Amino acid sequence: MEELKYHYKYPHPSVTTDCVIFGFDGKQLKVLLIERGIEPYKGRWAFPGGFLKMDESAEEGALRELQEETGLKGAYIKQFHTFSDPKRDPRERVITIAYYALVRMQAVAGGDDAASAQWFALDSVPALAFDHDRILRTALNELRRQIHFEPIGFELLPAKFTIKELQLLYEAVLDVKFDRRNFYNKMKHLGILTQLDETVHNSPQKKAFLFKFNKEKYEEMKQKGFRLEF
Repeated sequence: MEELKYHYKYPHPSVTTDCVIFGFDGKQLKVLLIERGIEPYKGRWAFPGGFLKMDESAEEGALRELQEETGLKGAYIKQFHTFSDPKRDPRERVITIAYYALVRMQAVAGGDDAASAQWFALDSVPALAFDHDRILRTALNELRRQIHFEPIGFELLPAKFTIKELQLLYEAVLDVKFDRRNFYNKMKHLGILTQLDETVHNSPQKKAFLFKFNKEKYEEMKQKGFRLEF
């Protein structure tokens, strides 16, 4: 690499990206973890990520690592925090830029750059490598905050879903229970859902209408200062 004409003569920290990938299996919110195949923390679980290359942005690096380790291409990711504790990595001074991704679980195929990848329910996450326990807590808090401003179901639910599936998702994210009728009325009042003519069987005796998100209506509300309160 060509030496820069102007540069500083002091130690530089390395920079990595890490991505917390959330998925929803219809009942539980889950995170995707990678089993580390190399030291440090070989055999421990961690979030997909790695060192930035000199010619890529943080987002480009995060998307590249996601594809290499999980097979995900072009995922929606959102930067939520930077972790810079000087002792967070035993190899050297490493600063990590953290993202979270919301994906449909079936879209993850697994990549070539990890020992294995596996989905874990939030209450079954093992002790993680580095400071990834803290990263997970921070990501979850940010997701719970953002759910009031963004229609999280766009990425986590199928294109067509029932109100019950949507309620289960919001309950899983926020770790609360909602009254079914109140939840339905609130979502209907917002106007961001479009009811379809299609139905599915919620039980052998009962059918439920399918819905989809109205993205145009949501964007219109967001411009006006959208906030969803429960």
